Amino acid sequence: MDHLDSLRSFVAVADAGGFAAAARRLGCSAAAVTRAIAALEARLGVLLFQRSTRLVRLTEAGERFLADCRPILNDLAEAEQAASGAQAEAQGLLAITAPQMFGIQHVAPIVQAFVQAQPRVQVRTLFVNRLVHLLDEGMDVAIRIAQLPDSGLTAVQVGALRRLVVASPAYLAQHGEPRHPDDLAAHRAIGFAFDARAPTPWRFKDGALGQPQFAWISNSNEVDIAAAEAGVGLTRCLAYQAAASLRAGRLRIVLAEHELPPVPVHIVYPAGRRAPAKVRAFVEFARERLAAEPVLQGRGL
Repeated sequence: MDHLDSLRSFVAVADAGGFAAAARRLGCSAAAVTRAIAALEARLGVLLFQRSTRLVRLTEAGERFLADCRPILNDLAEAEQAASGAQAEAQGLLAITAPQMFGIQHVAPIVQAFVQAQPRVQVRTLFVNRLVHLLDEGMDVAIRIAQLPDSGLTAVQVGALRRLVVASPAYLAQHGEPRHPDDLAAHRAIGFAFDARAPTPWRFKDGALGQPQFAWISNSNEVDIAAAEAGVGLTRCLAYQAAASLRAGRLRIVLAEHELPPVPVHIVYPAGRRAPAKVRAFVEFARERLAAEPVLQGRGL
């Protein structure tokens, strides 16, 4: 196996998360892939993967090397296509991740339209409420709702989401409307926590904190919204999570003048302009549609 094939084997193992799965993708034996990775590690003088009986994981050196290898192999593939007279086109498996509720509401409809427009692309989606590491988990594109740290990834901002406090009209009629975060101490609330234990603190602009009486703590934004609609108490959410309920009048926004700045929404992917055609095609397809969503532009509530 030559050096270029060793690089392809390395990327395949990183994407597949194992030697046997990479061998199946490449159409060769697991032993051949194992030898290729061992030869590559010997050539570089570094360990690229941490191996155990259950897990194959990139080392820090392996992550850096993977980020460098992908654009090289992508450029080579496109050069080969151009040399043979073929146009570089979107094709192959595309892996996309997003927060669960946002993925279901806003990303899935885009994917439906994309796979119809790109018949040579197959899509895998992972909608979960945790940070997905693109390289470690073999993902091509992520939708991130957060302030992004500096990284080697390319990020395209498509909008931002207000951070709201909402309640049902019936709850507000019975308990009154809070005018300042300090007023929350007299109110019941439904809190959110990933582990359903300690709820995320309610912070507001100018460093103000709200301390409501948490009647319910859940790890589901859908549950929190439904409970607020039922009059259990106030809840805090991102604008898209409550948009339908607000438009239907089942919820009302309170404390709007105390909101923190909106949270940016980005499409994130590796390799920038050197990304594969399938990634570039989806990023542009999704960018246009997400940028047209009113809730991402502070409207439609």
